[in-house]
Amino acid sequence: MKGSFLAAEKHVSHVVHPQSVCAGASIRSDDCFIPFGDFTGDPEKKEAEKQRAGRGRSFTHRRRTEIQTHRTQVDAGKRTSSEEMFPLAQFGVLSALATALTSVLSALLLLALTRQLWSLRWSVTRDKESSLPLPKGSMGWPLVGETFHWLFQGSNFHISRRERHGNVFKTHLLGKPVIRVTGAENIRKILLGEHSLVCTQWPQSTRIILGPNTLVNSIGDLHKRKRKILAKVFSRGALESYLPRLQDVVKSEIAKWCSEPGAIDVYGAAKSLTFRIAVRVLLGLQLEEERIVYLARIFEQLMNNLFSLPIDAPLSGLRKGIKAREILHANMEKIIEEKMERQQADDEYHDAFDYMLSSAKEHGQQLSIQELKETAVELIFAAHSTTASASTSLVLQLLRHPAVVERARAELEAEDLGYESHSSPSGVNVEKDDGSADTETTCLLDGGRQRDEAGFPQSRSHLPDLSLDKLSQLRYVDCVVKEVLRFLPPVSGGYRTALQTFELDGYQIPKGWSVMYSIRDTHETAAVFQSPELFDPDRFGPDREESRSARFSYVPFGGGVRSCVGKELAQIILKTLAVELIGTCKWTLATENFPKMQTVPIVHPVNGLHVHFSYNYPL
Repeated sequence: MKGSFLAAEKHVSHVVHPQSVCAGASIRSDDCFIPFGDFTGDPEKKEAEKQRAGRGRSFTHRRRTEIQTHRTQVDAGKRTSSEEMFPLAQFGVLSALATALTSVLSALLLLALTRQLWSLRWSVTRDKESSLPLPKGSMGWPLVGETFHWLFQGSNFHISRRERHGNVFKTHLLGKPVIRVTGAENIRKILLGEHSLVCTQWPQSTRIILGPNTLVNSIGDLHKRKRKILAKVFSRGALESYLPRLQDVVKSEIAKWCSEPGAIDVYGAAKSLTFRIAVRVLLGLQLEEERIVYLARIFEQLMNNLFSLPIDAPLSGLRKGIKAREILHANMEKIIEEKMERQQADDEYHDAFDYMLSSAKEHGQQLSIQELKETAVELIFAAHSTTASASTSLVLQLLRHPAVVERARAELEAEDLGYESHSSPSGVNVEKDDGSADTETTCLLDGGRQRDEAGFPQSRSHLPDLSLDKLSQLRYVDCVVKEVLRFLPPVSGGYRTALQTFELDGYQIPKGWSVMYSIRDTHETAAVFQSPELFDPDRFGPDREESRSARFSYVPFGGGVRSCVGKELAQIILKTLAVELIGTCKWTLATENFPKMQTVPIVHPVNGLHVHFSYNYPL
């Protein structure tokens, strides 16, 4: 076929191009040049030539048409081939997309099914003998539940679910099914039901890290015995003996704050303060600064992993917490042995550890080294993070409310605990309507002050030594501290485990489930408090009924037989800090706006609370 068309093209070329014929004249007809000889003298020949020329033109036209038709068919064939191939390619893309979409849908369906089965797994654990339903709520995802939502959302996690499900709802946190409870009446039933309806049980990671011999992990008779021993540690006589050293530590730390030319991260500084109080006042340790800083860092690692998933694996939070605990125990063991030897030759009480050892002897108990190590870490735990959180919240509220500072300062002067100020009395921040703060720079102390043996600035506090009687006379300062604990309680709630199935707010609480009663939510929603969203120390004053009817609406230290055994010490620390700050210092916020507060696991400012401190009188 191809050869015939090539022959045709050669023939056309022979007909069309005159160079291929004998020389002679030519005529142009229909754009074709037809060669001819000399036939002008013969009409018949002329007619014959015309006929041949016509046949040539017709033949040329036909061949051109055939060639064009062939080329058109070839092009059409190519297009047809491409069109036949393109649907195949398009089908391949669509097939891949369909496969991917099917995989995604299958994965989503599998996740949904898994989540549904996970929820069903806990639904079947309801007590069949009770006709009451389980509380509303979600159990989250398999194994992790809603733990990550809780950690990242903070207080918004509880607020959103309380608004959706009510004051009693179910969730799954830190590897356990949890019933979250809000409201004074609900909390009353839980706190008064200790040892009958519920028993204390912290998250598994907390129990593992702190150890089995601690007060927080003990139940029943063991808890009662340990609490009796610690009762002497926090008795009025013991607290009175702690106060001078406690005030010295507070003065020393404030001197550091005031000597710093830059801003102080209050939360970090408060943790340093409370750790030093725990080490020096409770444990009676006289350690070098480098050793204190090291132990504080290790303890911070323990605290950061106290609430983690109960998975003991490399790089897990639980493994990091256990490692920190072992380091602390190793450092405590030698110190404890030295203290026990010293106490045998000396009957004087110097610190909380001495009181504890003495109390154990009085109750006929001999504490092992392991028990003492765990108790030492627990004492630091009890005095450290929660008190540091409350101390930071105290400074924050003093920054926000200058009128509160002025009233407290007037009370100090009335009780001979103040001073005659030589500077502007308003050396605090005034919060603007937009939430920002006036950050006027204060004049900081020069570097020429005296320093103590450790190289730190000595305190310039002119306040006299405090006593429990003097602190008890500061009624307004007491109201300020109580309102700080109501407005920003350090911990969001307490943990219990149901010993039997019982009713709460129309729902069943199944035996074996964890119960987390909410401190913060109860403070924020309690009907007994007028305008609970406002910071108002006067609500705890003698002229208001709120404090007298707020037994289970105000629970910063828990309640019942499980109330915080060290709550009096915590309030003494906060009052001492308030007295020293208000009586000797002025401060300004170092940032444009006040920080947001993170509430899980302990209340603290996001990115810190940065403040400039200086003494409120000339040197």
